[in-house]
Amino acid sequence: MQWLARLIYFNLLGWKVVGNIKISKKSVKKAIIITVPHTSWHDFYIAILLRSVLGIKTHFIGKKELFVFPIGWFFKALGGLPINRYTKENKVNIIAKLFEEKEEFRMALAPEGTRKKVDKWRTGFYYIAKKAQVPIIMITLDFENKQNKISVPFYPTDDVESDFKFIRNYFKGVKGKKYKNY
Repeated sequence: MQWLARLIYFNLLGWKVVGNIKISKKSVKKAIIITVPHTSWHDFYIAILLRSVLGIKTHFIGKKELFVFPIGWFFKALGGLPINRYTKENKVNIIAKLFEEKEEFRMALAPEGTRKKVDKWRTGFYYIAKKAQVPIIMITLDFENKQNKISVPFYPTDDVESDFKFIRNYFKGVKGKKYKNY
């Protein structure tokens, strides 16, 4: 199926991959992958095509309401994991434990947490990476230039403010499908 994903991604849609494409060689077996900006449902299929093009396995979380029959089986087959947003469970600990239990595990998240415009990102991805001791890989969803730019693995430090400044700067100037939402 990789050939079909490549045909659609490169030839039909005209997208390209730039930056750290070493991720495609499975050099990083565990990571939090953040994709920004998340402004449209189109982001989902671009991300699914990208992971096929790169030949890597990733998982994602979504609100449990998305995982009902009949579409729920489809999301699970794509690596989706349902999460109950309304429980008081510590989601950072739950997801960090998944990294501990698996030999290879990459979790893709959208820091905005929604497709709508937000003033502040959710920080769970950062604290999951710290707790699980895995890097953060940043991937742009740049619809203006039709490209996904992939960062080198970034390991969070103990300077949260500086780390977030670095991460946000990586996405500076990137326009999503509905760029007014970013």
